[in-house]
Amino acid sequence: MVSVSSSCPGLYCGRVSLNGTVSDTCGVCPRGERADVHTKVCSPCSESPELYDWLYLGFMAMLPLVLHWFFIEWYSGKKSSSALLQHLVSTLECGVSAVVTLLLSEPEGQLGIRSCRVQMLSDWYTMLYNPSPDYVSTLHCTQEAVYPLYTIVLIYYAFCLLLMMLLRPLLVKKVACGLGKSDRFRSVYAALYFFPILTLLQAVGGGLLYYAFPYIILVLSLVTLAVYMSASEIQSFQSLVAQKKRVVVLLSHWLLHGYGIVSISLLDQLELTLPLLALVPGPTLFYIATATFTKPSRILSEGGSGH
Repeated sequence: MVSVSSSCPGLYCGRVSLNGTVSDTCGVCPRGERADVHTKVCSPCSESPELYDWLYLGFMAMLPLVLHWFFIEWYSGKKSSSALLQHLVSTLECGVSAVVTLLLSEPEGQLGIRSCRVQMLSDWYTMLYNPSPDYVSTLHCTQEAVYPLYTIVLIYYAFCLLLMMLLRPLLVKKVACGLGKSDRFRSVYAALYFFPILTLLQAVGGGLLYYAFPYIILVLSLVTLAVYMSASEIQSFQSLVAQKKRVVVLLSHWLLHGYGIVSISLLDQLELTLPLLALVPGPTLFYIATATFTKPSRILSEGGSGH
C-alpha cells in the first residue's frame, strides 16, 4: 500500500471509504466495489444490470445446456427412450443452478443482482492494468471491476457440474437400458470435458465474449441450421413438418436467431425490436426456396449432361 494525497496510480486502484472516512492509502477495492474514475474512491456496485448484461448472462447460461443437449443426442442413439428424459433433467439441472446462483448473489434471496457498469474492455482484465513496477512494486489492484458478471458465471458452472454429478448418473443407470454399459455415461463424460473448457473460456475470454456473443449466436445458428437441414434433406415445408423433432429443432434455431438479433439491436423498447424479429424465418425460407437449385446431385447430373 502507498500513501497518496490526491489520486491513485493505475486505472483500478482506489481509496477505501469506511464510515464516511476515506483512507489516504491506495490499493485494491473490496469485492463488490469499484474505484470512481474521477475521485479514485471505492464505491459499492449498486446499479442494476442493463438489458445487454442480462442477455450476456443468458448466453453464458445457455452454453452448457446446449452442449448437454448435443452430446445427449449424439450418444443416446435413435432408438434410445432415455434421450428425452435426459434432456429434461439437463434442463432442470441448469435451471436450478441459475436460480440458486441468483439467490446467493447480492442482494441475497432475490432473483436479481446488483452490479458495476461495464465501461470498457479493460474492465474484464484488471490484472493487466496494475501500476507500472517503476512506480511501486507492492501495489496490485486486480479486482472484479465488472462485478459480478465475471464470477457469477463461474459459480453457475460449478452448480451445474455439482447437480449433474448428483442426478445424472442415477438417472442414466436406471433408464438407459437400451444402450451398452460403455455408452450410458458418455454424455456425462463429455460434460466433464466441456465444463473445464467453458470455465477456461470465461476466465480468459470473458470480456471478448461479452462484446462478441450476439454475432457468435447469429453465425452459429445459421451454420447449424444449414447443416441440419442439408443433412436431413429438407426440400419443402412438407418434409420439414413431417417429424415433430424437426419442428422442435427448427424452433430452437429460430429462438437462438431471435436472441442474437435482440442482443445486437440493443433496443429496450419492445415496439422497436419486434419488427426486427420478422427476419428470424428468413434464412429457413431462403434455404427451402433455393434447395432444389443447389442440390449437389442435380448440379453434377446437369454438368455431366452438358458435356
